[in-house]
Amino acid sequence: MAEIVQQRIEDRIPELEQLERVGLFTKKEVKSIIKRVTALEYKLHRLIVNKEDFIAYIQYEINVLELIKKRRAHIHYNFKREEIEFPIIHRINSIFRRATNKWKDDVQLWLSHVAFCKKWATKSQISKVFSAMLAIHPDKPALWIMAAKSELEDRNSSESARHLFLRALRFHPNNKKVFQEYFRMELLHCEKLRKQKEELEKAEMDLGEYEFSPEILSGKLAEVIYKDATGKIKEAEFVISLLNIAAIFGFTKELQESILQDLQTNYTDDSLTWDFMAKREIEAPGAGEELQSAKGRASDINRREERCCQVYEEGIRSLNTEPMWTCYVAFCLERLKRKTNVQELKEKRQERLLRVLQHAHDSSLLKEDYYKNWLQILLSSGDAEGAACVAMGATQRYSQSVSMWSLSLQTLMQLGSGDMGRVFQDALTHVNPKESLPLWQLHVQWSVANQNPEETEAVFKRGLLSAVAAVAMEMKERYLDWSYLTGGYKKARKTFTSLQENRPLSKAFFSRMIEIEKEQETPKMNHLRDCYERALQEFGTSDDDLWLQYIREELGPLGQPENCGKIHWRAMKFLEGESVERFTSKYTLLQTGHI
Repeated sequence: MAEIVQQRIEDRIPELEQLERVGLFTKKEVKSIIKRVTALEYKLHRLIVNKEDFIAYIQYEINVLELIKKRRAHIHYNFKREEIEFPIIHRINSIFRRATNKWKDDVQLWLSHVAFCKKWATKSQISKVFSAMLAIHPDKPALWIMAAKSELEDRNSSESARHLFLRALRFHPNNKKVFQEYFRMELLHCEKLRKQKEELEKAEMDLGEYEFSPEILSGKLAEVIYKDATGKIKEAEFVISLLNIAAIFGFTKELQESILQDLQTNYTDDSLTWDFMAKREIEAPGAGEELQSAKGRASDINRREERCCQVYEEGIRSLNTEPMWTCYVAFCLERLKRKTNVQELKEKRQERLLRVLQHAHDSSLLKEDYYKNWLQILLSSGDAEGAACVAMGATQRYSQSVSMWSLSLQTLMQLGSGDMGRVFQDALTHVNPKESLPLWQLHVQWSVANQNPEETEAVFKRGLLSAVAAVAMEMKERYLDWSYLTGGYKKARKTFTSLQENRPLSKAFFSRMIEIEKEQETPKMNHLRDCYERALQEFGTSDDDLWLQYIREELGPLGQPENCGKIHWRAMKFLEGESVERFTSKYTLLQTGHI
């Protein structure tokens, strides 16, 4: 091992001598480099090597390269690169190869090598790195795309890029992203050839026998890719993505028309097709003179939006589905959210959206999320009756949805609708009891604000009987709070006493009672101890903070500090697992006055 390391160090001597001779590094710095590099080399030749050692070595070499670059700029010395930088770059590539051979599955390591090659102008190495990486990771489409892009952008080789995409399609014949990027690459190549031809024609150069193929210049290769892709992936979204790529290039009018025709002929059973066709109407050419004024522009926008709606309506007639209505509503909602100073346009957009929402609801195809938007618009425009009707209609459409019931109940509470008690009962009947907590919270909130104490207490007691633990615990906490607010300490104490034996119980229930006890003019320590003792029966095996809180209480003005030792002994006996360690460390901090 020592001989190999020594040989590698000796191999560096010529470049280190050059660094010292030309004044980039001092003699002391060169010795420091040798010492550091020797240590790094030995790490790479141990029996058990770590990936981190390779990375540290590479990073050190890159740092040396960066330092050389800065010092060259500082002293304006630009010679002997072949004798100084090139050996270092070659060595870094060699270390990367050794690392990637050992840890073949580490994609990040491969990509780091690629990034290094790009930065330090060793582009001839990039192809080799990608080739080795793809041999190990042919199952990752993103790497094929990256390799092809590198060939096109870094090495200016469209032929190699095409070859890589074709190989990628053998491994991933139905991958959308590979097809999209291959399609884009051919169009980029075509655009590049067109620019070359244009420049040559401007320069009036004689091309001899070389000719630019009219088929390639018009994008026929991209059309072949499109036909192959859509033959394998028959999805409107994919076709639209290819059309959007083609639209970036100005010479693809015929190709765009062809794709558009294909979309209208073969994909009318997909809502995305209709959505795309409708939105194209917004970009259609407008009128000329009347666009000078704000009203003229608003009128033109309104006409375009109406044309969009006509396409959506046509789509609804042939494809009356929830996704189709969702696209239509989403479009109308997006247009309404756009800012405009023309009130008339704003009103028309709102009117259009309300009409579409109503039709979608009547067809029982309106998505749940849009009811919230509908109710907000109706409430903001002051249509209380309409909002109440929509709220009730929404719960009939989504009778098992907790979020829908919550939204509708909040709306009805805001409007002050009558017979809310019956509506709450109806809601709790329809939804899954395990998800009913938000409805119970709303029920209690409404009852406290609108009903007499006896009726509110009845609501709490019904909630306490719930078989769902979360509901029962929440009701206990709220019942205790409400008892204290309406009946004072005596009622709160009575409520606590009646509930403290009824499981399930939450820590918050006991914590609230402890707070109430402390809020009294003359708190009784016996009552506080009762609360802590009962809480510890429930949570004493896992809650170390509760034991510490109890000890603090005894150390306080009302407590008896001599009880702390006994509580500590009990805590150590009752707590389990990691709670014991946490309690011990916190108790030590408490004794030393750090908490």
